[in-house]
Amino acid sequence: MTSHKPLRYPAADLSPPAVQTPSLIDRWLVPSLLLAFVAFYLLPLMFHGLWIPDETRYGQISQEMRLSGDWIAPHFMGIRYFEKPIAGYWMIAIGQAVFGDNLFGVRIASAVSTGLSVWLAYLLAGRLWNDPRKSAASALFYMSFGLIAGQAGYANLDPQFTLWANLSLVALWFAIEGHSSRSKTAAWVLLGFSCGMGFMTKGFLAGLLPVLVALPYMLWQRRFLELLRYGMLTVLVATLVCLPWALAIHHQEPDFWNFFFWNEHIRRFAAENAQHARPWWFYLPLLVASSLPWAALLPVTFIKAWKQKRQPEIAFLLMGVLLPLAFFSMSSGKLPTYIMPCLLPLALLMGHAVMNLLNQQRGRAIRINGVVNATLATTALIALIFLQTTKEIYENTDTFALSLVYIVLVSWIITNALQVLRPLRFWAAPAIGIGMLVALLPAAMPAQIVESKMPDQFIAEHLEALSKTTTLLSNDLGAASALSWRLKRPEIFLFNTVGELKYGLEDPAMASRIVTKENVEQWMTEARKKGAVGVVMRVNSVQEVQEVEMLPVDGERFERGKLEILIFPQSQP
Repeated sequence: MTSHKPLRYPAADLSPPAVQTPSLIDRWLVPSLLLAFVAFYLLPLMFHGLWIPDETRYGQISQEMRLSGDWIAPHFMGIRYFEKPIAGYWMIAIGQAVFGDNLFGVRIASAVSTGLSVWLAYLLAGRLWNDPRKSAASALFYMSFGLIAGQAGYANLDPQFTLWANLSLVALWFAIEGHSSRSKTAAWVLLGFSCGMGFMTKGFLAGLLPVLVALPYMLWQRRFLELLRYGMLTVLVATLVCLPWALAIHHQEPDFWNFFFWNEHIRRFAAENAQHARPWWFYLPLLVASSLPWAALLPVTFIKAWKQKRQPEIAFLLMGVLLPLAFFSMSSGKLPTYIMPCLLPLALLMGHAVMNLLNQQRGRAIRINGVVNATLATTALIALIFLQTTKEIYENTDTFALSLVYIVLVSWIITNALQVLRPLRFWAAPAIGIGMLVALLPAAMPAQIVESKMPDQFIAEHLEALSKTTTLLSNDLGAASALSWRLKRPEIFLFNTVGELKYGLEDPAMASRIVTKENVEQWMTEARKKGAVGVVMRVNSVQEVQEVEMLPVDGERFERGKLEILIFPQSQP
């Protein structure tokens, strides 16, 4: 059979052959990225509490895995929790094992995953264009996309899964364009490894994303037989990566695959009652918001890419953005973080387009981007001043937090004003603004949000009293998981709440963990015979007020916002 060489097409847009001499900013861009990673991504990890529901959940599951020694089956407060595979929990557990059961240890896996993805953007851009400026710019854009930056310091599985998806894309390009048989084979093996680890982090989507890009690209290049030949090697490697754990979880928890496949994949993708149901167009405006502070550069990025779509590298990146985006849009269930794998190829397209603009001394689109951002920040600053004057969203005790918000908004205005005034020299300035936002905003939340969304801080203040209790109870899963993580005690009894633990609580062995309105009085009587009882209650509705009123009245009570901690002493015999 006759083999076909890859199709090559001339560039649709020819840039000037002479590359502009790098400016001082360009020369310091890579060292600045490393410094920014430490200052804006690593240092802030320890300065604000764990957000509910995700951070407390993933922190507790991973901590419990390490403390129990069960590295096979995920358990959430001792209850079976089969919504995700195991590898993501492994990484968070390792972070806590190395750095301790603290805020930094819980979040470091997300930060490192994002940092490695930034490096992959730099690496792939270098392979595509062999232009250090485009490599650095692509890494900068990716690192400072709002969605990527926001998730870098947030303890969940999306940054980890995105790392494996990004590694799959990079390995796929190296496999397709390898210079030797050995390098191509190594790249296909790496692709299999990344697919396997992605599967063990979030599921079958890890294998689908590379197929969405590889199949149409190789058909276009008339290299389908090559894809089949090497694709079998990739599938084999991915299988070998997953198989030991897949067999172990099936042996330990035979129902895992049934629940995980049908509930987390089929129902979420196709069911009318899918969790997080959104309209098909949900990701279109979200793509714009996710790419802030560079959203105004999207038109020039896509226009230039479309003009050059017959160039293999541009076509590959366009497929990497558009085909997964179309697939995610078809799903019934949608979350903002699902489109994170689309952002690395988008960053490369943007780096390519913007560097060409700079080489051609064309700063209009860059200036417009600064105008848009400065306008948004100015509007937000005016709105904050108005709301603070009329409704006092920050209390008098929140002066420091309010000051941080002003610093964030003013820095955003200044950095984007620099881009407006000198777009060719200060084209990268908005990255400083987004860095300040990521570093300071979580610590600048109003007290009412901190009290509601970061209950572990309130719990930490009363840790000594809670640690002396024998039994723990909560009416809120977020508060319960924060309590469990802080005290390193998985057995928290759940008062009139089930939520995402519905499947695990259907296990007859877990029936005793549920406390109802009907039996809470008797439960409290029996629990207090064994020792002191600690209770963390969320009081945010009429029903929750009634739940608190059902508890005894002789406990020591601590209140903050809509949270209450009650310590009931052991009853006398």
